[in-house]
This record gives sequence, structure tokens and C-alpha cells, in this order.
Amino acid sequence: MSERAPKTPPAALERARVPAGVLDVLERLQEAGFEAYLVGGCVRDLVTGRVPNDWDVATQAIPAEVQRLFRKVIPTGVAHGTVTVLVSGGQVEVTTYRVEAGYADGRRPDRVEFRRDLVEDLARRDFSINAMAFDPKSGELRDPFGGLEDLARRTVRCVGDAVARFGEDGLRPLRAVRFATVLDFALDPATEAAIPGAVSVFRKVAQERVRDEFLKLLLSPGVERGLRLLASTGLLAAAFPELVPAVASGVRAQVAAVPGRVEVRLAALLASVPAPEAVLERLRLPGRTMEEVRALLAHPVPEDAPGWSDADVRRWAARLGAPRVDDALWVAAAAGLKAADEVRAQVDRVLASRPPLTVRDLALDGRGVMDVLGVGPSPVVGEATQWLLQQVLEAPANNTEEALRRLLSVWGEARGLKRGAPG
Repeated sequence: MSERAPKTPPAALERARVPAGVLDVLERLQEAGFEAYLVGGCVRDLVTGRVPNDWDVATQAIPAEVQRLFRKVIPTGVAHGTVTVLVSGGQVEVTTYRVEAGYADGRRPDRVEFRRDLVEDLARRDFSINAMAFDPKSGELRDPFGGLEDLARRTVRCVGDAVARFGEDGLRPLRAVRFATVLDFALDPATEAAIPGAVSVFRKVAQERVRDEFLKLLLSPGVERGLRLLASTGLLAAAFPELVPAVASGVRAQVAAVPGRVEVRLAALLASVPAPEAVLERLRLPGRTMEEVRALLAHPVPEDAPGWSDADVRRWAARLGAPRVDDALWVAAAAGLKAADEVRAQVDRVLASRPPLTVRDLALDGRGVMDVLGVGPSPVVGEATQWLLQQVLEAPANNTEEALRRLLSVWGEARGLKRGAPG
């Protein structure tokens, strides 16, 4: 396999700061007589002036040889040539040059063969912008598939034949759309054209892998375009068919208009979806995230909010939970709530005084309730506490122990309960 003529590395690589621990891994491999290069996304990030989140090294050394060279090594994927070397401040994935064959499950190769040639290893990678190798010690950049040109053209293009690359790993079509979205790049025409035909392979991908790529796209500034690409390529219908009508009807712009946090963007995306729970269950998000999204969907800002009284604001904020109010207002404004700015101003004014919104905020606790009513622990205590909360939501000035005892005495008498001293 021939390599293109070497090109002068861009200035960003000359200025790149590679952590000492990563440099140590490269140098130790090279001093032992093995080729070793930074590869993949970290090289792409260095070329574009970004700080990499992960560091990957490709080498001629096989896993057993790598393990002998380093003291702290985790055998994360020895069968596929990968070990993780622990270094000061992080870790480095070290993978032997390899070629792959057979992808029955649309994800993992059925067979891996270790090789001595870097270009053969780069040829198996997904996109040209991820198929570059860099040696920070010598300054050598290996770019056999035109990754630099594609970065300059702001294009996501498969290495070699797009149909073959997508057939090897069903997640790659989604990654192509995600990279185009996050980087604000165009999809190479041949790469984009190959995606619909790869949907059957994409369907085999584990939901967790789909979720991770989808959320990166969802949190990107270019999410509106990303959702459009997902829909036009057929990936959205394959992964989340419930979202197709909403995306077609214009929810893309609403998602882009809210802050880039997963809870609020998912709420904006799912607000008009008849079966949002089906999407949430497939995403398998952390419990706290699911709770936040469900609360935003269950208690949206209603259309009549411009006519709210201050008590209406407090009751709504109590149902939703005060920490979620700002997110709910963003979702409502993005969806076209009338007088959204005026509603936000009223909500901010009402909540600025920190009115009582939960039973924990009441000036009378459970023991006080039992004292007034002359009862022990029982469901009536909870019922009474909730009733008191409604009274202070209507009139926060009632949230004093004396006032609550007086109100509760009247409530208890109406229900035939013993009246305690009003305090």
C-alpha cells in the first residue's frame, strides 16, 4: 500500500503540547526498537488546535511486548491488540498495528491480524481526519489518506470505500453525522450517499453506543443541522422512530434555541412527542437525568401563563421544583410561548423572595402537625401537611408557626379531629 508524499506538518502541531506521560509512552516504545505514533482523534484535535480528551498510540509492538515495557498496564483488549498504560495524570490506549476482517455483528471484527506497517493500520480507520499519525518527538506526520486536506476543506470523508467502512461497523454512519455536526463540517457526497444503505448494519449496534453518539450530537451548537442529517439519512427512523414527526415539523430549531445541557435539550426535543417515555427508556440515561427530563415534560409552562397570578407561579414552581424553573422557561420560549419574556420576568420576581414551595419550607413540621391535631404518625399528617403547603402557596405570609397552627386547628375541627392549642 503506497503512501502519499509527506506534507509539512501544520503550525498547530509544532505548537502542540503533549503531556509528559504520553511522551514517555512513545519514547519508551521507540527506545525499545518499535515504531510508535499518536493516532486518531488526538492527532485531529492537535491539528485543529483543540486539546485532546483521549490519547491513542499505535505501535509495532504486540500487547505482550507493551506489557513488559510498562509497570502499570490494564489488558483492556489484548485480543484486539489494545492495552491501557496508566501514566501520570491519565491513561494512554496503546494498540498494535493491525488489520481486521469479518464483521458479522456489525461492530467487532471476527478476525484481527497484527502487522508491522502503519499505513495498513490507518487504512482500517473510519474517516480520513481520524487516519493521521504524528510523532511529536521527530515532528513527523503520516497522512496517507488526505486527512489534512479534508480538515482544510471541513469535510468528513470515509477512508477508502464508504460502503465497506460502514459495513464493518454499524456505528460509523452515526459517527459520520456526529462529526459533521460537532465540527460543523460537510459530509463528503460519497460518504453521505452510503449511509442509507448501511441502516441495516446500524440497527445491530448496542443502544448504549448509539446513545453516546446521539447525545454528543444533541449537545452540539449545530444540533439543528445534525437532526436534519439524521432524518434525511434514515438513521433517526432506525434509532428513534418516535422523533421523526417532531423533527420534520420543526422541533430542530427549538432544540437549538435552548442551553446545551442534556436535560433541557431532551425536554425540548421530546415536548411534542406523543410517546417520549419510549425514547427515554432506550436512551438508558442516569436516573437523575431521567428524573429531570420527566419533570420538565410533566410540568411545562402552560399556554395561559401570561395570565398567571403570583399564586399560580408559586403553585407551578412547587409542582415542577424550583431548580428546574429556568430550564422549563427556556423550553417554553423555544416552543413559541406568547409573552415569554414577560412570563420569565414575573416568575423571576415572584421567586426572588424565596417563597415556601415544599413541605420542608413550612414553619410547622410533622411533630407540630401531630400536636395540633392530637394524632400520632398516620396518613392524616401527610394530608394535613400538603393542605398547609397549598395555603402558603396562596399566601406566603401565612408561613409562620402561629398562623399555621391556627389554620390547621380549623382544618382539623372540620374533620372531627381533636384541636390542640394554637400556640
